[in-house]
Amino acid sequence: MKDDFLTTLRDRETKTEGFRKAAHQLSGLLAAESSSFLPKMSSLVNSPMASAEGSKLKREPVLVSILRSGLVLLPAFVSLYPGASIGCVGIRRDEKTAAPHLYSSHLPQLRSDDMIFLLDPMVATGQSAELAIRLIKEAGGSEAKIMLVSFLASSKGMAYVKRKAPDVHALIAHVDEGLDANHWIIPGLGDFGDRYFET
Repeated sequence: MKDDFLTTLRDRETKTEGFRKAAHQLSGLLAAESSSFLPKMSSLVNSPMASAEGSKLKREPVLVSILRSGLVLLPAFVSLYPGASIGCVGIRRDEKTAAPHLYSSHLPQLRSDDMIFLLDPMVATGQSAELAIRLIKEAGGSEAKIMLVSFLASSKGMAYVKRKAPDVHALIAHVDEGLDANHWIIPGLGDFGDRYFET
């Protein structure tokens, strides 16, 4: 199903309503998949019939959204992890150089054993993600406990992230091979924020 939703997002004929719906559906699938990376603990429960062995999360993750587009993934993850701490990092990309510029950072106090999901639907050059990872580490997070969650990434962007932060994990719906001269993912899906927010 991830490919179905991603195909809808890629299609230039997809209208705003359909684009948003596909983005929300893909977010839900990624949120569900993310749970397999979290530590569990066994739990004994009593059903109406008998005792049963089950499992629960040891602790909910921390969710960090890269503004503004990362906000799109947040509702699906909050729905699955309602007790999660939430942080936001505002990073604006220079349209000419693709260099990231930090304009806002609000992160909770982090522990080295916190599992942190870094939410950003698009990873083009990887520079914004790498800046967010640095900020998370400065706030007390461990690189090995960070998972970058995205709809689409370029192979070049992911290589950059892995070179700068080799212990970071990634949950990406699809990796495209190309970046054009303007640092857009090819074939990509265009400007995610513009298509979702219509601004």
